[in-house]
Amino acid sequence: MEVFSRDEAHEKTQKYDRMREKKAFDESMAGVKGLVDAGITEVPRIFVDHPENLQSALASSNGHFHVPIVDLADIVKDPSRRKEVVNEVRSASKTWGFFQVVNHGIPTTVLEEMLDGVRRFHEQGAEEKRRFYSRDFTTSVAYHSNFNLYKTEAANWRDTLFCVMAPNALEAEDLPAVCGDIMLEFSKRVMNLGTTLFELLSEALGLKPNHLKDMECAKGLVLLNQYYPKCPQPELTLGTSRHTDSDFLTVLLQDHVGGLQVLYQNQWIDVSPVPGALIVNIGDLLQTIFFSLSQMTYSRAPSTELWRTTWGRERLWRASFTQQRRHHQNCTDPLRS
Repeated sequence: MEVFSRDEAHEKTQKYDRMREKKAFDESMAGVKGLVDAGITEVPRIFVDHPENLQSALASSNGHFHVPIVDLADIVKDPSRRKEVVNEVRSASKTWGFFQVVNHGIPTTVLEEMLDGVRRFHEQGAEEKRRFYSRDFTTSVAYHSNFNLYKTEAANWRDTLFCVMAPNALEAEDLPAVCGDIMLEFSKRVMNLGTTLFELLSEALGLKPNHLKDMECAKGLVLLNQYYPKCPQPELTLGTSRHTDSDFLTVLLQDHVGGLQVLYQNQWIDVSPVPGALIVNIGDLLQTIFFSLSQMTYSRAPSTELWRTTWGRERLWRASFTQQRRHHQNCTDPLRS
């Protein structure tokens, strides 16, 4: 696979067969981790991004802004506290499109084991991972690097384990042995959290708690287990490009390294890791419902755009709630997996 220096990065982009290089990378079925394990010292050309994207991604974010944190403690037994939380969710959804949740009911031990399970999968031998390698997203479990590899000019420095956990339940034997049990455990817990979040969002709209659930917003669940290997030239590529999520709701967990940024008031804001917290992103589908059903008048919808700029052994999983008939195709493309 061809590599290049920074000075040559964009001068020679058109002087080689990019599609052939993408195909060679894809057919290796080793992902970005395979490149790192092979000892590369320069980033292959298919991963180099445009200078303007890199400049924006690496710019310092505004430290005066922080993604709202919503504490879900006591929302079941204390009606007054629940009302406060509904107001906080409404405000965060209106102004940011993002918020973090704490005291969400998923034990820290489960979150830590989920991250460890993702690490175990991606750091195991290439042969063990290859049996899951696929670009057929009608399957329930697929390992790959860059869902849109053949459609985008610059690939992201990232590998993904994609698992459709609901509405059709998987068995442990359907999943990788190194992380199957924790994925099943986590999925049960995040589905419960999803029900709670959709209830709060329904109430934030002035509707009955079950309104969004009755619309089957919480019926489908996709887990995207992302892995960002150490990069020899991080100034040339991105872990995740700028994008929005086209699902109903996305729940994310960063590890301690961080690196996730969200767009707020035309500025990229770092989402600093909070121990035990989960990040909630209002997806495009829910944005449409939220702003069409709400009686409030908003000057504009929040952007809900995000990207990830850091590399080096960090993991991030994403739980995506979507409709049953959409979970194989449309929900995966904007997730840039």
